[in-house]
Amino acid sequence: MPKYKIIINPIAGKGAGARLAPEIKTELIRLGLDFDIVLTERPGHGIELAQQAATNGNDVVVAVGGDGTTNEVLNGLMHARNAGDGNPALGVLPIGRGNDFAFSMHIPTDWKAAALTLKNDVKKPLDIGLAKGERYPEGRYFGNGVGIGFDAVVGFVAAKSRLSGILSYLVAAVKTISLYFDAPTIRLQLDDQTITQPFLMVSIMNGRRMGGSFMMAPQSKNDDGLFDLCLASQVSRMGVIQLIPKVMSGTQSGHPAIHYVRTRTLTATAMKGTLPAHADGETLCEEGHKLYIELLPGQMDLVYQPD
Repeated sequence: MPKYKIIINPIAGKGAGARLAPEIKTELIRLGLDFDIVLTERPGHGIELAQQAATNGNDVVVAVGGDGTTNEVLNGLMHARNAGDGNPALGVLPIGRGNDFAFSMHIPTDWKAAALTLKNDVKKPLDIGLAKGERYPEGRYFGNGVGIGFDAVVGFVAAKSRLSGILSYLVAAVKTISLYFDAPTIRLQLDDQTITQPFLMVSIMNGRRMGGSFMMAPQSKNDDGLFDLCLASQVSRMGVIQLIPKVMSGTQSGHPAIHYVRTRTLTATAMKGTLPAHADGETLCEEGHKLYIELLPGQMDLVYQPD
C-alpha cells in the first residue's frame, strides 16, 4: 500500500485548511489510505516538509491548500529529486482561492473528489518549469505557469483582497486596468525566434488556467515538453475589458491582439519599462528586468483523474 504524506496549509482558503483538517483526516481514513498529516507553520515550510517527506520514503506527497501550497510542495520534491533523496509522486487536495494547478492538471477542484484520486492512484509524468532571475537567481520551480505583465499584477492585487475565489480575481482585473496599462517593451528569446515589442501580457503555460478563471492556454498539455505562450499586445482599456470574457471562456485565439507560440526555453528582457512576474502565484519580481525560463520534461509523477 502506498504511503502518503499529507501537507496541509492551515491558512489556505482564508483558513479553510485549519477548519477542514479534521474532516480531511476522517475522509482519508474512510478511504483506507496509509497516511500521516503535518501542518505548515510559516511561508516556505511546505518546501522543507515535502523534501523531508521524500527523504523519509513516502510514495506520494499531497499538497492540501491553494496554488501557493502546491508550488511549495512541488519545489520541495524537486529539491529532493535533485539531491537523489527520492522522487515521490505529487498529489493535491485543492482548498485554495484559485486552484488553477488542480484544474489545469485534471485534478477535481472538489477536495473530496480529489481525495478519491489518491485512492485510485492513477499517475502520469508531469513536466516542471524552472524560472531563474530577480528574487530567485538560483531558480524557482513551477507546475502551472508564469505570468508576466497584466496577469501578474492582477494576482498581486487579488492577494491583497478580502474577497475569495473567482470574484477576487475579477475585481482585481478591473482594478488593474487603471493600475497597469502601459505595456512594457519586452524582448522574448525563444527556441527558434526572437520577438521584441510592447506586451501587455506574456503567459507562459504548462497548464491551462490562471487567476481562478482565465483560460490562458486551453490546448496546453503538461506532458509534451513545450510551453504554450499566450502573448497579448497593447490594447486600449476598453479592449482589455472586451478581452476578459474571451480569456475566461478560452476563446481569445484569433483576436488580433493575441498570438500563440510554443517553446521549451524563454528569456524575457525588459527593453522599456519593467517586468512584474509570478510563477504559480509566487512573486518572481514586481519591477524586474530579466528572467530565464525553461521546461524540464517528465520530472515527477502526478496523481490525477483521467478523462
